[in-house]
Amino acid sequence: MGARKKNKAEEMKTARKTQYFAKLNNCPTSPRKMRLVADLVRGMEAFKALSVLQFHKHDASLKLETLLKSAIHNYEAKTGESPESGDLFISSVAVDSARMLKRIQPAPQGRAHRVRKRSNHVTLFVNKLEK
Repeated sequence: MGARKKNKAEEMKTARKTQYFAKLNNCPTSPRKMRLVADLVRGMEAFKALSVLQFHKHDASLKLETLLKSAIHNYEAKTGESPESGDLFISSVAVDSARMLKRIQPAPQGRAHRVRKRSNHVTLFVNKLEK
């Protein structure tokens, strides 16, 4: 590894120590449905977002709720502080498309239609509110 690449890698490693996040890979929900739920809670206080997700009707909200809980626990593990003070908020949520399973649906007269079963990757960052 070259010197510049090594320095950049160490820089990124130290930056990651101050970021608190959780990732969910290959979630079997279409990215569009997940983005609808992610837009609800983006920028919201963490525990308020948990209560919103808990009672939301979409299935994607349950998956996002567990991801938010994981991000909160990661915050606790890295800082050693309890997040009950109300200073923790969701700084960003990124929903990216993942692999797509392609299936065939039989159609009339010997034809076939393609069914695309989409999935997504979700990355959720939480941060402490600066006062």
